[in-house]
Amino acid sequence: MWKWKRKNKKEPQNQQNQKKQNGTLSEFLQAMQQSEDFVHYQLSGNTRCTISYLKTMCDSKVLNRSVLTTLNEESLHTLEEMKERIPVENVRVTSKLDLIQEKVMFGYIMIQMHETDEEVVLIPSISLESRDVSIPEVEFSVVGPKEAFVETLNTNINLIRKRLPLPQLTIKEMNIGKVSKTRVCVIYIDGIVNQDNVETVEQRLKGIEIDHLTDSSFITQIIADNSNSPFPQLLDTERPDRVVSNLVEGKVAILVEGSPHALTCPTTVVEFFGASDDYFLPWHLATAFRLIRLFAVIFSVLSTPLYVAVLTYHHEMIPAALMATIVSSRSDIPFPPILEVIVLELTIELLREAGARLPTKIGQTIGIVGGIVIGTAAVDAGLTSNVLLIIVALSALASFTTPVYQIGNTIRLIRFPFIIGAQLWGLIGVSMCMVFFIGHLIKLQSIGRPFFEPLYPLRIKDLKDAFIRLPFNKQTERPVLMRTEDPQRMNPSRVNAKRDIDE
Repeated sequence: MWKWKRKNKKEPQNQQNQKKQNGTLSEFLQAMQQSEDFVHYQLSGNTRCTISYLKTMCDSKVLNRSVLTTLNEESLHTLEEMKERIPVENVRVTSKLDLIQEKVMFGYIMIQMHETDEEVVLIPSISLESRDVSIPEVEFSVVGPKEAFVETLNTNINLIRKRLPLPQLTIKEMNIGKVSKTRVCVIYIDGIVNQDNVETVEQRLKGIEIDHLTDSSFITQIIADNSNSPFPQLLDTERPDRVVSNLVEGKVAILVEGSPHALTCPTTVVEFFGASDDYFLPWHLATAFRLIRLFAVIFSVLSTPLYVAVLTYHHEMIPAALMATIVSSRSDIPFPPILEVIVLELTIELLREAGARLPTKIGQTIGIVGGIVIGTAAVDAGLTSNVLLIIVALSALASFTTPVYQIGNTIRLIRFPFIIGAQLWGLIGVSMCMVFFIGHLIKLQSIGRPFFEPLYPLRIKDLKDAFIRLPFNKQTERPVLMRTEDPQRMNPSRVNAKRDIDE
């Protein structure tokens, strides 16, 4: 009985919401007039009509120079005449209430011949207020382009199109969010991309049911193959040049209105350790720096767990000369290694969060001064050893070498399961955690494609730009993972040809 009554209580509310959505134009105008920024008045010039618009969303130059000037100077009697005479592009005549509501809310001017008419003219006059294109802040590079995405979708598309002036560059737009109606664009190069990847992305985006879409990170969490995984399965970047490179490889890009970041997919785990600088430097240097980053990540994850495991279970592994140093540094410390490590790791995380949330100048001061003062005080007070302090500091420093911010957060998180495993079972616990995470990466997918490629499944051709970066003349084909329609990037028979000018 209780369920039956509750169901009946919902029916009137659902009917009321449906009736509200299927109202009339006069009801929409009446609701909008409750807002102070909504303008609704009758124009008494050569053309008598009713004008409605949101002054906070409309461009006043379009209204005054194009719309009002034309209506005051000419005598127009029909909506079709207005459409022909007003010097603005994409003017349309419609009576669809849903379309009228959407366009007015996004900055269109609505004109009625009479106040009770259901058919109107919609004139685009959107005011685009946004910040200028600036340098990348998260993925900064010493060499290469210095442009980053902004919050305006049209500007971001422009940054991509000017780098890819191709008719094959395809952009498909959709609105996501029952309340926000956020513009989302799917971008790919027709003739290169695998259409299965495009269909998968579009299907997942169309299946999103959410009231408000604020940022592209929402899409990452919703359409990911495994939302419970700590590893990001879509590459998030703020660099237009990186998006263009991924599009040329046959990937799909996703742009969201209001987000200064783009998403590219499918992706692999090795891409998160490749920086934009790798392609602007000679391949020898790029390979060396990439290997240094990979070593830094491994060191960041395993250094403190190995410290706990060795001091707790495997003292015989420590050389005699080093044992004396460790014993003297821990002689006055009352805590076991696990507690010592967790306290220091949490302290580093607190300093990192405080530095990230405070203003830039204050955050830098807190990070530097706080680390020095707290570290020195902890050693002097006998709460931690100076050896562990060095290890934790190097571990935190190594985690900053990851060029993609999202994978850096993952490295910070997965360090703690390794520490717990080291305390419970020593090196066997560290090995068990390593096997678990590698198995998880093998099972993980990105838009239906293997995330651990080219290691599993093993693809020798894709190793040319994985842990090492070979010269461009050795990378004549696009990644096998993409299954592109056109696998050739350059002609292998002519790529090594060097021609001198005939004298």
